[in-house]
Amino acid sequence: MSSDTNAYKLATFAGGCFWCMVSPFDKMPGIQKVISGYTGGTVENPTYEQVCSGTTGHYEAVQITYDPAKFSYEDLLQLFWRQIDPTDAGGQFGDRGQSYAPAIFYHDEEQRRLAEESKKELDESGRFQKPIAVLILPAMTFYPAEEYHQDYYQKNPVRYQYYREGSGRAKFTKEAWRDREKLAELKQRLTPLQYEVTQNSGTERPFTNEFWNHKEEGIYVDIVSNVPLFSSLDKFDSNCGWPSFTQPIDQEVVTEHMDLTHNMIRTEVRSKDADSHLGHVFEDGPGENGLRYCINSAALRFIPKDRLEEEGFGEYKRLFEK
Repeated sequence: MSSDTNAYKLATFAGGCFWCMVSPFDKMPGIQKVISGYTGGTVENPTYEQVCSGTTGHYEAVQITYDPAKFSYEDLLQLFWRQIDPTDAGGQFGDRGQSYAPAIFYHDEEQRRLAEESKKELDESGRFQKPIAVLILPAMTFYPAEEYHQDYYQKNPVRYQYYREGSGRAKFTKEAWRDREKLAELKQRLTPLQYEVTQNSGTERPFTNEFWNHKEEGIYVDIVSNVPLFSSLDKFDSNCGWPSFTQPIDQEVVTEHMDLTHNMIRTEVRSKDADSHLGHVFEDGPGENGLRYCINSAALRFIPKDRLEEEGFGEYKRLFEK
């Protein structure tokens, strides 16, 4: 049964280049649609070129149609803050000028109140050393952008990822919103190499790491969360110097992300539960799926099959029963 269309409301946010402001909201429950466009200016139906010239007074923005019963305006605000540098009123990252400045456009008094409270809370949190500079303005006419700008992250995924990385947005937002208490705890618990690999997407040296040539039967768990990730039954010698697997124990325990670092296009593998960097997956494996999960030993802890029960992983004994 479809939702009552009368239940949907509008939210409008400016956060720099609108290409980068669509995908975070698009994936959330209760979001009906996210449109890229222009608002806040004086020219009717402006073009992209006019807005970029800085002469129309418009902001690049996204307008979100959402169901507040499934995703509240407070949730939208929290997600908005995490996409931007809220201390930069002169633009966002590599894009400068008023058309790229961040702003919240409220559609009613309740949205204004919630936006002001959210801004004040962030300002007083101490997360940022500079004051929060995002303007809170009444909503004005919103003009959808040209069609080629809509859902740009889906139409041009590689170029979109290059832009997010190259502009500095991806790095800034990841660093700014890291859980500092969790990181401090991990620094105490992990070795320097384990921390560098899992938290800073580092890479250990090949052929000298703990499990590259490891042949004992058992499972490999996430060093951070202790969640089972890989089985020795799927491990093979790829001669690359790192432990390699044809598949995870369960595809649901890992996530995959486009990685454009080091002037390469690769697929990064992270643990779903702890968001630890694990390694990369390549399409040159020996199994039926043709995949090679190339994983850092420092991201893993090994549990021998005869200790599975003792370590609380008794359900995985079945994997090694002939």
